[in-house]
Amino acid sequence: MRPKNRHFKHIGVFFSLICCVSFISCNAKTGDEPNELTGELAEGQKLAGKYCSTCHLPVEPELLDKETWKNQVLPAMAKQLGLEVWQNNHYFQNERSAISQSDWFKIVAYYDSLAPVSLPQTVAPVKPIHDWSIFSLKTPPKDTDFIATTTLVAINKTDQHIYTSSAENPDLVKWDKNFKSSVAAKLPSPAVDIHFSDTHHLITSIGEMKAVDLAGGALLQFDKQKGEIPTKPITSDLIRPIQTATGDFNKDGLADYIVCSFGHNKGGLYLIKQLADKTFEKTAIREVAGATQAITGDFNHDGWTDIMALFAHADEGIWLFLNNQKGGFETKNILRFPPVYGSSSFQLVDVNKDGKPDIVYTAGDNSDYSRILKPYHGLYIFLNKGDLINADFRFEKTFFYPINGATKVIAKDFDLDGDIDFATIAFFADFEKNSSESFLYFEQNNAKPFPNFIPHAIPVSQYGRWICMDANDLDGDGDTDIVLGNYAKGFLNQDYFKPSWNMHLPFLILENKKIMVNY
Repeated sequence: MRPKNRHFKHIGVFFSLICCVSFISCNAKTGDEPNELTGELAEGQKLAGKYCSTCHLPVEPELLDKETWKNQVLPAMAKQLGLEVWQNNHYFQNERSAISQSDWFKIVAYYDSLAPVSLPQTVAPVKPIHDWSIFSLKTPPKDTDFIATTTLVAINKTDQHIYTSSAENPDLVKWDKNFKSSVAAKLPSPAVDIHFSDTHHLITSIGEMKAVDLAGGALLQFDKQKGEIPTKPITSDLIRPIQTATGDFNKDGLADYIVCSFGHNKGGLYLIKQLADKTFEKTAIREVAGATQAITGDFNHDGWTDIMALFAHADEGIWLFLNNQKGGFETKNILRFPPVYGSSSFQLVDVNKDGKPDIVYTAGDNSDYSRILKPYHGLYIFLNKGDLINADFRFEKTFFYPINGATKVIAKDFDLDGDIDFATIAFFADFEKNSSESFLYFEQNNAKPFPNFIPHAIPVSQYGRWICMDANDLDGDGDTDIVLGNYAKGFLNQDYFKPSWNMHLPFLILENKKIMVNY
């Protein structure tokens, strides 16, 4: 489900906003028994499974309301199957159609009969506390000559600067502690990801912001000494890349890179292998659109670097790519989600202190054809129930907190009490009735039973619409600060909501005061 007006996308969401077409939503039953349907509805269910599950999970009508199915999703699906569509509710078969008109009407009847008139809205198990918690606000001067379209915010802990890029000005901009800005590097297109080192910065430049499959994205190495982008980047033939991870996958002592190319109809997860002569070779690991985020590490403890990656288009889910020690990878699906979920980010961290990494995940990309508030958008924890030594990768959902349009989660010990807390942003929050969910801080409470979190609604929704976020020790005082990037324009899913947030503030800082409080 992708937007009619594809203008932009959030950095995890960002690119699924403006991008690929996941035409029909689906979900799997939680039990083993199928729906007990008869007659035409049973035929429609069977046909929906046949035609709608080749690229993602089977369909469940209750995931969307009747109007969204009938006027948005089903017409888009019909076009994918080669049917002609007129005024969203008239369908005609032709020689290119992959389904007969009569069978298609059975699918329509199935969804129309079983979909609810409206989706129930989930009530948060714990209401957030409206306070600043351990944070205080710092903002740069607003520039009224520009609308904020920030695509990157990043904290460089080493030089204690913030780095930004934007759709309006793609150059890499460096901000000091007094908010004095300077151009750190000239970029060919907006930066959406960056890795810092003592000698150079690794920059992912998206190329084309709009939802087209143009190979204009690049992975660039910015030499801090030279102060410029080299004329020959590491690779420059990427379709809308949004994130890069690093690792030495063949143990040759040279850094290799994993690039997530979200694309539109094309894209994938790619290995950029560094060769002995310092040139690079690109190979596809999983070449399907929607690669969103990758984390590298030795997940099965065999001494070789593996990859865990989130795909957020059509067949959404988290895949593990185990290094086969021969230059390739063995693929395992870890978690799978229906495309209506709008997968947006994940973290791999030991939440319950059992020595095994758990998955913290957000769902909330809401820029598709089903642009409605959804009760399954939010923050999830999947605890690790497997045995990594024996490559038994099993994760069990143990926590869910509803957040409309959840975009990104960062897991850190923000309050320095020895356990993991969360910070979340939501680009598609319920701005009309619950704008405070656009940024939430979840303080983990040591009280049992696990999990036990105290949510805090930090009052920053009036300052911007948060599309990107980073967390690190900006001021060198030993605790973790947060920076939020403002993408102030773009379509809204609530027709009667008029935004009142700051349109000119590029970012803000939530300075962590925990060290000062303890002192």
